[in-house]
Amino acid sequence: MSSPIFQDLGADLDFQEIWDLQEDLVQRRRDQKIEDIILLLEHAPVYTIGRTRDKTSLRAHKHLPHPVVEINRGGQGTFHGPGQLVGYAILDLTQRIKDLHIHLRNLEEAIIISLGILGITAIRRKGQTGVWVEDRKIASLGVGVRSWVTLHGFALNVQEISLAPFQMITPCGIDGVTMTSVESEINQTVSMKEIKIIMTESLQKVFC
Repeated sequence: MSSPIFQDLGADLDFQEIWDLQEDLVQRRRDQKIEDIILLLEHAPVYTIGRTRDKTSLRAHKHLPHPVVEINRGGQGTFHGPGQLVGYAILDLTQRIKDLHIHLRNLEEAIIISLGILGITAIRRKGQTGVWVEDRKIASLGVGVRSWVTLHGFALNVQEISLAPFQMITPCGIDGVTMTSVESEINQTVSMKEIKIIMTESLQKVFC
């Protein structure tokens, strides 16, 4: 089992276009035409809701300032946009461990390792997928799977600019949750380039 290929797609990317790209990559991975790949990027501002179709997490969703997209992942409503690092993992679990829960825990572990390098003590919370700093949520996860090939992945709040849009929703359907970011926790500015390098190294360790 080899480490995935990593591709940095840049920033301000349309959600639907990247979703279509994921679907294409999943099919190509199922057909064994490509190796495992992890995409790293920042989206143009968008709210998304998972398979539950329970829009209560996007209260007042008709009046949100950015588009709302329903997608085929687990989880409720969240926000993607500038200042947030998104990672989409297209992995063939038949070549790894055929367990979606372990896949989620592995993604969380890579984020926890990365935050530790930055001096942030991050944790999991029982029964709540994601990564937390004390009672503040810093990363959200939601995945899908096709014939044991995964898609979607994680969203790590890096810069403070990524936080304001969460105030208009109930992030991940958790009432009263406070969202945080890397910058908020270390009280200094960070570059997305630096975080991408750290996350890539951590993901390589976990998915080697």
